[in-house]
Amino acid sequence: MLVETVRKTGLDTAISAALAPWRKLRAVHDPGKILLDVALAVALGGDCLADVGMLRAEPAGFGPVASDPTVSRLVDTLAAGGQRALNAIRSARSQVREHVWKLAGTSAPDATGCVTVDLDGVLVIARSDKEDATATWKKTFGHHPLLGFVDHGTGGSGEPVAGLLRPGNVGSNTAADHITATQLALAQLPKSYRRGRRTLIRTDSAGGTHEFVAWLAKRGRWLSYSVGMTITDAIHQAVLTVPLTAWTPAVEPRGEIRDGAWVAELTGGMLDGWPKGMRLIVRKERPHPGAQLRIADADGMRITCFATNTTGRPIAELELRHRLRARAEDRVRAARATGLRNLPLHDTAQNRVWLEIVQIALDLLAWMPMLALNDQARLWEPRRLRLRLFSPAGQLVTTGRRRILRLAHHWPWTHVVTTALGQLDHLPNPV
Repeated sequence: MLVETVRKTGLDTAISAALAPWRKLRAVHDPGKILLDVALAVALGGDCLADVGMLRAEPAGFGPVASDPTVSRLVDTLAAGGQRALNAIRSARSQVREHVWKLAGTSAPDATGCVTVDLDGVLVIARSDKEDATATWKKTFGHHPLLGFVDHGTGGSGEPVAGLLRPGNVGSNTAADHITATQLALAQLPKSYRRGRRTLIRTDSAGGTHEFVAWLAKRGRWLSYSVGMTITDAIHQAVLTVPLTAWTPAVEPRGEIRDGAWVAELTGGMLDGWPKGMRLIVRKERPHPGAQLRIADADGMRITCFATNTTGRPIAELELRHRLRARAEDRVRAARATGLRNLPLHDTAQNRVWLEIVQIALDLLAWMPMLALNDQARLWEPRRLRLRLFSPAGQLVTTGRRRILRLAHHWPWTHVVTTALGQLDHLPNPV
């Protein structure tokens, strides 16, 4: 299914064309094919370059696969290529992404005419001394990448559009890094979504800085945003003065009232110094049993706050939209299960290439369900996809110039596999 997704989306030809400058004369293996083979191995559960051996063991399914030394040399070559090599890979992914969204039709993340990008940081633990691995704010040791994901909504998962590798001791709310990650994410979107209100940028409170919000709202960029804000003393005091009549019940995704939660909009001097048009919305909620209140909470209620520039919608709807940013945590969990549990190489330049490989693997694990799976199967995370769809035993038979894939009839999800392969087969071949 993943190999057919690569072929039908044209990812193989796009990556090969992008990496053509790094192909040596008389080379047996194409750099694009090597990179995709590693990405496929990562998508299947691998977490180091040598795991490409699982593809090498099945030439009938994956074709000729490069040796471990050849794979390692390519990563070193791309690492030496620096930003130019990374840009080539990202440009190919962006080109294919636009094509995939057109193939997906009403299942695409932009089917509603809007796109939501979630930014979130993730700590990657280092078990050995690696370049830029430092002590983190959680008193661990490793790196602190900043990732971006396009949200597929309630009917799907999400796909990576930004991966910025950073040292472990970098601050969570570094505005320059959030700007860079947003630029990487926008470059992955179709051109019509790279500016304007149809693109929503969501972050937690790490993105709630003057510099980042001003950059998002800059004239000519006009992006929509929904960013978490730290509860300052001014916000805390303002919440205490909000009259009871100003609080609106919070809502759940299906429209029902959220028990014990209310939202209100703050105005006044707290908006001084922030971009024009910014709105500050707070939520108060009764803490769950056993939860401890923080110093910023008020009147026995848990207080959260976010800023947005969206108008014309009820504040309860805006608060729900921001709360759904929690789906980014699911995307981070999927990334950890797909090559981001650790960074296997020593040099930062090499690990930047690895991060691109991880993103290609996550792309495939998002595109295949979007194009070939239906209903709840579209929501399956990588671990479940591997267990149910990638692991059943099969037999590949070549007879009469035909190739037949035989799967066990008693496997509970055989029909999902066959249906998916049929849907992929009916997609048009790339031009």
